[in-house]
This record gives sequence, C-alpha cells and structure tokens, in this order.
Amino acid sequence: MKFLSAPWRWDFISRLVREKGCVFCNALKKSDQESLICFRGEKFFVIMNRYPYNSGHLMIVPYRHEDSPEKIPAAEATEMWDLMNRSMAILRRSFNPAGFNLGMNIGKVAGAGVKDHFHLHIVPRWEGDANFMPVIGKTEVVSYSMDTIFEILHKEFNIQGKEVEQ
Repeated sequence: MKFLSAPWRWDFISRLVREKGCVFCNALKKSDQESLICFRGEKFFVIMNRYPYNSGHLMIVPYRHEDSPEKIPAAEATEMWDLMNRSMAILRRSFNPAGFNLGMNIGKVAGAGVKDHFHLHIVPRWEGDANFMPVIGKTEVVSYSMDTIFEILHKEFNIQGKEVEQ
C-alpha cells in the first residue's frame, strides 16, 4: 500500500485548530473568499471543504442551524437539491470529474465532523484518485490549489443570467 500526503488536513486531524461555535455559522460572518463560500442562496449556501477528501469537495449547508434534514421544511429542502445539481454541473464543466460521492453524516456515531449543523457533501471523483478511506494501489491525487478552485467555483456560481447545464 502506498501512502499519499494530504498536509492540508493536518489542522483538522490534529485538532490544532479549534474554532469556537459552529464552523458554518461562523463562516457566514466572514467574506466569501475568507470562508470559501462559493454561493449564497436564499436558504442554503455552497462552501468548499477547507480540509477536503478530494479537490473541489463542496458542501451545501442551510443557513438555519439544524442537526438533521428532517427539521427543514420540504419547500426549503428543494433549494438544497437544486444547489446539488448546480454544483455537480459546475464541477463537471470546470474540472471534468468521472463521478461524484454525495452524502450526509447525521450524528457523531455516523461520522459527522460537524454534528450540530447538517450539510450535504459533494465530492468530485476521478479515475484512480484517493478514496475516502484507505488509499489502495497506484493512486494519484488530482491537485488544484484551494485559491484556484475557489476562484473558479465562486465565479461559476455567481455568473448572472447564465443558465447552468444539468
């Protein structure tokens, strides 16, 4: 088995960075660039994962601080689904991934890193990239700088009047 370095995850893994309060609620108080918020919708926002499993790892998060999606009215949850589709279309167009992992971890025992504010993960995947768990065989990591990814995605999400292909 080969091991790949992912130094950007060190602060998260080692818990050297301990932010007080909710990381998502705190992000909303900062600039988009500082917080890596790519898009602010009506009820949800799209933010890059600061400690990604893969380049372009996005999360769709409600403004409302809730621990589970069943606490969000269906009318509001529709925006989450729309932003998921829009995110995938933008990632396909911008980075050409071969597939995606989508999901939520609800509760600490389910692996939620932020257990009190639910969010939907969108992780682009490429043939031969790093996996969520062990890295197996001849794996290469598709790497882009966080700043470059943010610039591309923020621009794509915020193009006014442009139809997004789905």
